[in-house]
Amino acid sequence: METLTMPQYNDMIELSVEDMDLIETALRGSVASLSQAAMDEDEGGKAGREDTLRRIHDLLGKLHDQKVFYRPKDGVYLGG
Repeated sequence: METLTMPQYNDMIELSVEDMDLIETALRGSVASLSQAAMDEDEGGKAGREDTLRRIHDLLGKLHDQKVFYRPKDGVYLGG
């Protein structure tokens, strides 16, 4: 009997800023359509959809945390 092994992932992922922006835009579009569908349907199918929405929001949070925002080298940073 042959043993199956799990695939190994490449830990040297190379994505450009444009790639990341496209992924984020696609995820936000998915959130919008899934949210609208969840509002339009009965309680039966919402559980799976809500789980998917939570996972997408978690991934969007991880993408946000990867961003480097401008901070001045000198002086006090005033956000907003």
